[in-house]
Formats: sequence, C-alpha cells, structure tokens
Amino acid sequence: MAAPWWRPALCRSQRWRGFSTSDPKDNIDIGLPPPKICWTQQLLERKQVLRELRSNVEEERAARLHTVRIPLEAVRAEWEKTCGPYHKQRLAEYYGLYRDLFHGATFVPRVPLHVAYAVGEEDLMPVYYGNEVTPTEAAQAPEVTYEADKGSMWTLLLTNLDGHLLEPDAEYVHWLVTNIPGNRVAEGQETCPYLPPFPARGSGFHRFAFLLFRQDKPIDFSGDTRPSPCYQLAQRTFHTFDFYKKHQEAMTPAGLAFFQCRWDDSVTHTFHQLLDMREPVFEFVRPPPYHPKQKCFPHRQPLRYLDRYRDSHEPTYGIY
Repeated sequence: MAAPWWRPALCRSQRWRGFSTSDPKDNIDIGLPPPKICWTQQLLERKQVLRELRSNVEEERAARLHTVRIPLEAVRAEWEKTCGPYHKQRLAEYYGLYRDLFHGATFVPRVPLHVAYAVGEEDLMPVYYGNEVTPTEAAQAPEVTYEADKGSMWTLLLTNLDGHLLEPDAEYVHWLVTNIPGNRVAEGQETCPYLPPFPARGSGFHRFAFLLFRQDKPIDFSGDTRPSPCYQLAQRTFHTFDFYKKHQEAMTPAGLAFFQCRWDDSVTHTFHQLLDMREPVFEFVRPPPYHPKQKCFPHRQPLRYLDRYRDSHEPTYGIY
C-alpha cells in the first residue's frame, strides 16, 4: 500500500523521530510522493482502447484464435508506470535492503533505473532486482540510464551491503557520482571512482545496490569525496544511512536496482593487483555432530545405537 500523499511533505528533519517500528506498514516513507492520477480520465482512456480493439476485425479474430501478438516493450512500459514500483519495493524488502540501508525506512522506486554491464563487444548483462552478476562481468563501470526532467540533478550510488571485512554493519562504496545534470551520468562529479566487486572466497552471495537520489539543488559533497583511484579499503568504508541523513534536506531516494555477486577468479586479481593485499578466504568449520546423552535402555532405537557413542578408534560391531 502506498503512503498517503501528505507523508513525504513532512519536514525531513522529523523523519527519524520514533524510527524503530515493528510493523513494516508503519515504516517511514522517505521517497518521492506518488503521482496524482485522475481516475476518471484513466477510465475514459481504457474504454477508448477497448472500443478501438473491438472495432478492429483483425485484432478481434487474432484474439479468438490465440494468435495475437503483444509488444513486450509496451507491456514493460505500462508495468513501470503502474504496479512496477511497488513490486520493486516488495523485492527490496524481501532482500532486506531497506533494513540494512536505511534502518527500516522505505521508499517506492518511482524512477525506473536501467543498469547494464558491457560483456564483450556486443553483449550486455543487465541488472534487475536480485539477479546474479559475476565479478568478471562487473569489471568495468556499467551503463546507467533513466528518465530525468530538464534542469534536474541526481546522485548515483553503488554500495556492497555484505562485503566489509572488519565491521559487520558497515558497507563498501564501489561507485559514487554526484550532481549529475539530468540523465547524463558521464557529466556528473565522480566523488568515488568505480571499483569492481570483490566478494571474498567462501563468503557466499553479496548484495550490491544501485541507488538513485533526486537532488533539489546542487550539493557540496566535498566531505564524501574519495581520492582517485582509492584502492585503500579503509577509505571506502561507507554507511548509506549516515550519507543520506547528512544530505536528506536536499536529496530524496528515487530509483533502485540491485544484484547478487559471489567469488570468481577475477576477485583474486582485484585483491592482488588493485587492492595490493592478501586475499582473505573464509572456510566453514563444521561443528562436531551433536548426540544426546546416552540412554541405559535405548528403547526402540536401531541396532547400531551405541556406535555413535564409541570413540572413532574403537572397532564397531554389528550385524551386516
């Protein structure tokens, strides 16, 4: 359910009061206000489309014969305008993005954010909402597109929620472009240069989130600027919550895309050549099997019940 139209108009300084809520429906909405919809006009447009389809003999016949062709691009565009943002919001809540990025505050990604990595000369690896992208495919900065009004300004952030090696609640910022004029990302200020993903071996899947913020005015990000090329991990320690809270008076979350990433061979190169450090490897230490206290009279237990309580060097006896 979308937030009331008046909620985003509240003073941003009051957003963080009483922030801990148990019910997801009571979470604070820090996103853009929903667009105003004239339901009467929308109903008239739908009726007009139905009349046109019914008057088209060929379309009517194709629909009855199940041979009608529907343009998928038009369906996707309609989805982006209607229920798509709420579907993305539910996916982000499922993956725990709002919980870890904004301490539970939520927003509806109303601006469609399209991210794609170039793989080879012609292929592209798109970033959707939780799909897997390998570190090899994400070796270079992606192509980012979105619709923006003329004269608007934006901030683009790429952060790793699960990759910090020392602080469990911290993140690593992989890319930060600020004061972007319109949708021309290349003309924005690269506050933090792009760094390929480097999920440590044995650490499983990591969540990488692209966040698009709409700026109300140009912002001074000198306090968030990292040196280039910034291969010191200590300098890339990041907290999205603190970053947004510091600039919340002039920026609002508007777009979202995220992917999952796990170790491959290119991560070793990133650690050794770019970060100039030993590659950490995490191994799972399996705990010893748990056995309850031995019973003197194991009623209805298998014949080999006592084997689990013998030392490993002792021979076992049983019926074979």
